[in-house]
Amino acid sequence: MADTTYLKDNLQGFVPNIISDEIIGMAVRGSSILRLSKVEAMESDNKTFSVMSKGVGAYWVGETDRIGTSVAEWTFPELKAQKIAVIIPVSREKMNDTTIDVFGNLRPYIAEAFYETIDKACIFGVNSPFTDSVYGVATASSQAIAVGTNPKVDLDISDVMAAVEKSGFDCDGFVAGLDFKNQLRKLRDADGNQLYVEGVNGKTLYSLPVEFNRANSWDSTKALCIGGEWKYAVVGIREELQYEILREATLQNVTMSDGKPMSLAENDMIGLKVTMRMGFAIVQPKAFALLTP
Repeated sequence: MADTTYLKDNLQGFVPNIISDEIIGMAVRGSSILRLSKVEAMESDNKTFSVMSKGVGAYWVGETDRIGTSVAEWTFPELKAQKIAVIIPVSREKMNDTTIDVFGNLRPYIAEAFYETIDKACIFGVNSPFTDSVYGVATASSQAIAVGTNPKVDLDISDVMAAVEKSGFDCDGFVAGLDFKNQLRKLRDADGNQLYVEGVNGKTLYSLPVEFNRANSWDSTKALCIGGEWKYAVVGIREELQYEILREATLQNVTMSDGKPMSLAENDMIGLKVTMRMGFAIVQPKAFALLTP
């Protein structure tokens, strides 16, 4: 019987669980949106969950008075898992390696491809299959503060927090592009203390976490920084990753030295296609605000 742990004997299937978990973990650590948002496990491609939009009330009651009653109001957002895929060309000799070895070697590249695409879609709506993006809902809610509104950037960011608070939410973190970090490092209070701090417990501004987009996918022409109550951005992740070996495909977005797209057959290579499924939903659009250029 053939050793079915080798890639040549398993041209498609599920990425081994131990490697799949590591790839997803690396994607979460690399993605700004996944580090801040509420992450839900999805057992199927659709998941409905409940969010209380208005709570029950309490009432002062006099002797023999009737106790007032109120009804909680709920919304029921639905996460719909969408497929995200990456194709990595590798040498044909990889066919003789075990699936564990192949995916163990390629896991950082797979994870990086995933988290770059996830951040672009969920933050700015770039090539996104989802209805909402964080930038989109904040723009639609007119919750944007232009940089330079105040004498200092930290006061502009305070106004971003105020926009979230005015809508009844509590800003508990920020996401920004790496090119904004230098401006934050220069901020000082009246006593000369840094307002932005990088320490063992992470990066903070106003004692709130700041996550920087590591994927070179931040659009600083649209926003310099986004603040919000991030539990209202919900990500659903299906645990399993699937793979398929491509042997005859032409990769249009990979250009060879002759200016032509990569042909796997002509270049004696194979393509490793890996897919995962995830969902994304904004359950409270006014929980987010922008600092715009």
